[in-house]
Amino acid sequence: MSTTAELLKGAAELFPDEVVTQAHVRHLDLPKGAGRFALITLDNGLDHTKPTTFGPQSLANLNVAIDQVEKEAADGAIVGVGITGKPFIFAVGADLKGVELLKRHEDALAIGKGGHDVFKRLSALAVPTFAYYNGAAMGGGVEVGLHCTYRTVSKALPAFSLPEVFLGLVPGWGGCALLPNLIGADKAISVIIENSLNQNKQLKGQQVFDLGIADALFEGADFLERSLDWTASVLTGQTEVSRTEVDRGEAWDAAVQRGKEIADGKVHGAAPAAYRALDIIAAAKNGDLRQGFDAEDQALADLIMGGELRSGIYAFNLVQKRAKRPAGAPDKSLARPVTKVGVVGAGLMASQLALLFARRLEVPVVLTDIDQARIDKGVGYVHGEIDKLLLKGRVNQDKANRLKGLVSGHLDKAAAFGDADFVIEAVFEEMGVKQQVFAEVEAVVPEHAVLATNTSSLSVTEMASKLKHPERVVGFHFFNPVAILPLLEIVRAEKTDDASLATAFSVAKSLKKTAVLVKDAPAFVVNRILTRFMGEIQNVIDEGTPVATAEKAVEPLGLPMSPLVLLELVGPAIGLHVSETLHGAFPERFTVSPNLKAVVEAGKRGFYVYDSGKPELDPEVAALLKQGDAVLTEEQVRDRVLDAVAQEIGLMLDEGVVAEAQDIDLCLITGAGWPFHLGGITPYLDREGVSERVTGKKFLAPGVASVPA
Repeated sequence: MSTTAELLKGAAELFPDEVVTQAHVRHLDLPKGAGRFALITLDNGLDHTKPTTFGPQSLANLNVAIDQVEKEAADGAIVGVGITGKPFIFAVGADLKGVELLKRHEDALAIGKGGHDVFKRLSALAVPTFAYYNGAAMGGGVEVGLHCTYRTVSKALPAFSLPEVFLGLVPGWGGCALLPNLIGADKAISVIIENSLNQNKQLKGQQVFDLGIADALFEGADFLERSLDWTASVLTGQTEVSRTEVDRGEAWDAAVQRGKEIADGKVHGAAPAAYRALDIIAAAKNGDLRQGFDAEDQALADLIMGGELRSGIYAFNLVQKRAKRPAGAPDKSLARPVTKVGVVGAGLMASQLALLFARRLEVPVVLTDIDQARIDKGVGYVHGEIDKLLLKGRVNQDKANRLKGLVSGHLDKAAAFGDADFVIEAVFEEMGVKQQVFAEVEAVVPEHAVLATNTSSLSVTEMASKLKHPERVVGFHFFNPVAILPLLEIVRAEKTDDASLATAFSVAKSLKKTAVLVKDAPAFVVNRILTRFMGEIQNVIDEGTPVATAEKAVEPLGLPMSPLVLLELVGPAIGLHVSETLHGAFPERFTVSPNLKAVVEAGKRGFYVYDSGKPELDPEVAALLKQGDAVLTEEQVRDRVLDAVAQEIGLMLDEGVVAEAQDIDLCLITGAGWPFHLGGITPYLDREGVSERVTGKKFLAPGVASVPA
């Protein structure tokens, strides 16, 4: 059997670039005469923008620190041991960069065992142990504290989570076994499964305390001092820590069942991590921690060597890194300042944009429209939304007044936009209308102003073609709902110059959006792929496959909603319009569904009614459908849909619509809610063999979103 030190030494050799965390031990005399105390501080020597992680060498350093305090505890030289982090950060878990490099199951198993072997020593010491969650704590950072006897948490703590399931892992260093045994299965399921699958929702300090994860809650300003004072009172018997008894009866089984329903609703059985975590939680009911830790090791190793985790890490890197350095964006020094924004239109989309610009840029925003009533309605909407933010406590009264003061409307474009630096149009999706709007705006704006269009599918080049200065026109395509979906497709038309493009990227950054540079090609990225995807679903329905079969066929993708529910959200009329645009551009691949046309002409808002609370095919829609007699199985439908999507992505990459396949995945994750655990679409197509079947090659290089060869 290898010792922990040998295990970690072997793992460290596989990961030479680890940012190493030190575990500094210092000694202090506790107040109240409680005795001599050892405090371990986790610190990688960098500021709070580079959070502390646990790679193999970092775990080895913590192991050495525990060697020291273990001896001191055995000798009676100390009365307790505490563990805390550097300013603002406790620890954020395993170093994922190291996990990506692992190629063998036994190396993955060593990572799981190494973490367990080090952390569980904290609970085996001859003296009580205390974790002081002073700042952000995630994954292994949370778990190291769960192995301690007691925990305190800072009220100022901004983020606390077990995000592993979100990435395609399980909390594998004690989380699945220890947390339900501490706070009960139901609360543990909320943290491990529900929050994780809910876009990695974070807990604040107060919530950590309310859940019973921490035994005491203190203000951030003097958190460590107060924690040490509390520690002294616990050790001297002045403070008795009581915890709610865990229900190990039917409540435990009911909680696991609830977790399964949450997982089914989010990933539809398409991703294994949540189910592996639930199995371990179910088995932890008997309180056998050793069995739980062994199960965590096995699950961790299996998942590390599986495609889902690699895709999850790939998606994480896209959103955290690539999104911050958009491929192909011009030098940011070329960007011009934006001190006033104009919005053409005052409908719902335009109003959402006005609110976003006002909140993020905090500059004057002016809306125009064809009559005063529409303008008043648009400005009224923005003011109403600011009032809602005030009611929720998201802004204070002073900020609300200031934001409202920034948003106004004007009938006269010259008065509205005469000093605007950036004007965006959100009018009817009709080329003639858009060209006319831009001609009117160009006549009144300053020479340096950028003209942006929120078109979802029309040619930006054609829109700019009749202007004196087409070089300042740029596509700026948002996704609905604007406040929630992060993606912004920035479209470079044929004549767009670098300064206008750089300004667009600078504005996108201020808006806190994920900007991706796309070529001026029909429907850009997200709408082109989704329209091809939906088009194939509609084709098989038109040809004779039952609606339910077509919908169920793509469930294994684990999409946030079924295709026809998505169509309802987008609006059948918009779906039809985009399919007509793409049919015009690529008639051999994009069809216009006669059944969809009939649904739109009948004024139906979707295919379903929800009388029973669940979606059921609307009898009126069923009566409209004219179907052939070619009935496909779910598998045949799925193959056909995925083949179509793979073909379209291959063509888009050949056309240079984006720089790389990574940008397509980034667009689908941030603009269409495509599952994080799939890594977008291309890793899934590669893994399922679809890419090679259709294009003759994989979209991504080996080791990118997959286990390295």
